[in-house]
Amino acid sequence: MLKKFLSFCLLFSAAIPALAEEEEAVRSSGSFYQTLIMIAIAIVFFYFILWRPEQKRRKEMERKRSGMKKGDTVTAMGIVGILDKVKEQTVIVKMVDGAKIEFLKGAINEVKPKEEGSSEAETPQEA
Repeated sequence: MLKKFLSFCLLFSAAIPALAEEEEAVRSSGSFYQTLIMIAIAIVFFYFILWRPEQKRRKEMERKRSGMKKGDTVTAMGIVGILDKVKEQTVIVKMVDGAKIEFLKGAINEVKPKEEGSSEAETPQEA
């Protein structure tokens, strides 16, 4: 009887670490899934808060830059001028004193289209 008891205790003591390892594996897989869920939430958060609005702003600015034409008022790196000529990659901007500067289209920060009504209103006064 003592031999049976000792063999049972020996088997039981050998089985305890295996049960503990199995329980630890279940716990670690649960924390692994929690970590994956938190990473997914962070990615979705960054997409909707940072990346998506930036993409919209960039597309809108690219649309404005591609629609520039002679006479539009532009701001490039803090310099305000009127477009004199639009090339493929660059634009020539006329300053107040008549000087002309060539800028890359990517340097244009703001585009204000030329108002057709205001130029017609100024013409009769000059004549």
